[in-house]
Parts: sequence; C-alpha cells; structure tokens
Amino acid sequence: MNAADNILAGKYKPYPAYKDSGVEWLGNIPSHWLTSKMRYMFTFGKGLTITKENLRDEGIPCVNYGEVHSKYGFEVDPTKNYLKCVEEEYLKTSFSSVINIGDFVFADTSEDIDGSGNFTQLTSNVVTFAGYHTIIVRPIDKSSHRFFAYLFDSKEFRTAIRHAVKGVKVFSITQAILRGADIWLPSQDERQRIAAFLDYETARIDRLIAQQQRLIELLKEKRQAVISHAVTKGLNPNTPMKDSGIEWLGQVPEHWIVRRLKHTASIQSGIPKGKDLAGKETITVPMLRVANVQDGYLNLNNVHEIEIETHELFRYSLKVGDVLMNEGGDNDKLGRGAVWAGQINPCIHQNHVFAIRVNKIESEWLSWLTSSSYAKHYFYSVSKQSTNLASISSSNVKETPLFLPPKIERVEIMRYLNEKLAKFSRIESQTIKKIELLQERRTALISSAVTGKIDLRGWTPPVAGEAA
Repeated sequence: MNAADNILAGKYKPYPAYKDSGVEWLGNIPSHWLTSKMRYMFTFGKGLTITKENLRDEGIPCVNYGEVHSKYGFEVDPTKNYLKCVEEEYLKTSFSSVINIGDFVFADTSEDIDGSGNFTQLTSNVVTFAGYHTIIVRPIDKSSHRFFAYLFDSKEFRTAIRHAVKGVKVFSITQAILRGADIWLPSQDERQRIAAFLDYETARIDRLIAQQQRLIELLKEKRQAVISHAVTKGLNPNTPMKDSGIEWLGQVPEHWIVRRLKHTASIQSGIPKGKDLAGKETITVPMLRVANVQDGYLNLNNVHEIEIETHELFRYSLKVGDVLMNEGGDNDKLGRGAVWAGQINPCIHQNHVFAIRVNKIESEWLSWLTSSSYAKHYFYSVSKQSTNLASISSSNVKETPLFLPPKIERVEIMRYLNEKLAKFSRIESQTIKKIELLQERRTALISSAVTGKIDLRGWTPPVAGEAA
C-alpha cells in the first residue's frame, strides 16, 4: 500500500461515483468532473528575451529560469524572495512579459527529465517580469489559480509533461506542449475547497519538514564544534595550555607540537584539462573533480574520465592515504577534503584538487584538522576571493598550521571522533528519512486531492488548537 492508499484508507473518503477520464496517466475521476485542455483555460506568453548580463540589483524584479528551476519552486514573492531585476525601461517595450498575482512561470528547459514542468506562481502584487527561458501561463479564471497550482504540481500532470517533452541532455518544454496538456476540472466550489485544504495541509507538512531540516543544520554545527574542539584542545579539560601563536585560535595543549603542513606533507597538483593530444600516445582514465570531493567524504557516483598521455599516469595517480583537498570553487567548497582509500584504481585528479601526501602522521588526522573551523578560517583568510568564489594556492596550503599531539593521543582523539560522529550520522540519516516520508505524504496528498481520490466537499479548516 503506497502513501496515497494510506490516505484513502484513513480519514478521507472517496467520491460516491467515478468515471474514466479518458486521460492517460490520470485514470478515473469523480463522475461530475470535466476534462479540458490548457489552451481553453489559460492564455500564454513569453518571458523577456534577455540574458544574465541584462540583470541588475535594482529595478523591476524578474523571475528567470533559475528561480523557477531550483531556487523558489512552487511559489515566488519578490517581497520575500531575492530576485535580480531589469531596468524600468522594459515596461515600455515588453509589458506583455509582466506577470500578475496568480500567473504561472514555467521553465522552458530542464537539464534532467524530472525537472520538466517545473514552475512557480507569483503570489505578490509587486510588478514583476517573467525573465529568460520562461513561458508565462495566465489562468483565465483568476479565482481558480491556487487549485491549478496544485494540479500542475501533481505527479499525474508532471508525468504527462515528462512524456511530452523532447531532448537528450537538455529537455525542452514549449507553449505547444502546455497548450495541448490535459487538465481536469471540478466545480468552482470544489476547486476553492481543494485549494484551501491543500494550503492548510501542505503548510503543516512544510513546517514539519523545516523543523527536521533545522535539526540537520544543528547537527552539522554540533559536528563542526566537536571536531574543532577535539583537534585543537584535546579530550582532557585539565591539561595545561599554551598560546598557539595564532591570534584567532587561542590556546592549545602545552605538550602539543605546532608545525606547518609543509614540514609534514608534500602536495601533488592535478592534471589540467584541455591539452592538445594530437599524435600522442594516450590512455583514458578516471579523474576526480571538485564535485567528487565533499567535506569529509568522497562522492564517487559520477566520476568523469579523461584522455591523457600514457606517461602522465604515474605523475598524477592517486595513492592510498592521499588527503584530497579542493583548491576552490564556491566558498563552502574551499579546502574541504577527505582521505583517498583507493576506491578506483588507477585514478587521477584534476588541477583544482590537491593530493596531500603526509609523512610521520596519519592521513586521517590531517583530514580531521582540515575539517575543523580553524583550518577553514585559515583557508578563507588566505584565499583569493571573487563573487561567491574563492581559491587557495598550494603555497598557502603548505603554510597551514597543524596541531600534533603524541601519536597515542591522536589515536584516542580519532577514535572518539569516529564514535561521536557516527552517532550524529545515525541521527541525520533518521532525520533525512523523516523528511523523505513527509515529502512523499505531501506529494500523495496533492495528487489525491486534485484528482478526486478523496472527497473534500465537506472539509472545513479545523478550529485553532484542534488536531487536523
């Protein structure tokens, strides 16, 4: 029994009579509901013919492909969501691309098939443009705009759109596809009741999801604090301390050694891309990118391959125990890394990923150190920065201050961290599962309501304080 069946088997009852909708992917609908095509219920338009270079920090807010595709999703409000703007001059030349409250903005392309049909609905009276790579869909019946939002978000409608789009690497959705899309229509009163019900229920689910997401953030903060304290202060609160010599760090245990990374490790730079290999003897090998190197672990689900000269394999091959570290990217990617355990052999790394080869200490200890707040602070302070991007040189990495307790103490601290963080990981996994279940329930609830699997004609919002 799936989530939708659980809903039907619970407190919500079905309609007394159903009929075949005649629409593939939809199935039966209540006997008094009608079916139609979107072209009879909406008008259509095109977003501004602009590029990112036309956007400004001030002016008329603009809902572009990016906001539809990934940022704000189901609804957008310029008074709450940050939007780039266009100059007011566009009001004179492109007024048809202005959207009103209740209008929909669909992304006209998607990089994956599941994103086909992504849309957002304007929920504000602020004058707003639909931007680049978007299609405007305006409901003729303005009073039903909220019902249509949930219909467009239902798995049935999205399935139909996915099967209509064309593409291989980029999936395109056109006005013609939307005009020809099937929709189903309860009575006006039912549309209002269904929308009110879903507004109430999805808001409750969204609050629960937000609580679980906040718990994950708190776990990450706690994880960071535990790592940072353990690798800079140790486990014994009574140990004598000394000045670390680093202003923003403070004291470290008196018997610990403070040493620059260059005295404990060597750094291997990765291979640059785009070399001319014409006429040369080459081989194709797996190559790790910045995207593969996460904070404390490696994501090897999508490892690219690269063609290199045969003799370069030895020069750039990773060795078991190498500590991988990102040269840069987004600020959160700077310096993050993990230990290479030889999961792929052979495997090389690109030039934006450093391979740090340690001696005299454990690779795992260096990995813990570079995961700490003090190391992240150091990397950021010496990095080259631009808008939301940062990069660090191998020279600066070599100057990273390391804190080295005796080996027996390092082993004890690492054992403590492994046990402590394993508990955090279990809690996080349980929390992620709760979020997934809540999202499944949200999806099932929307589909059940907008396709008439549950009869909401008698539903009224619960009185404050009552259980829903």
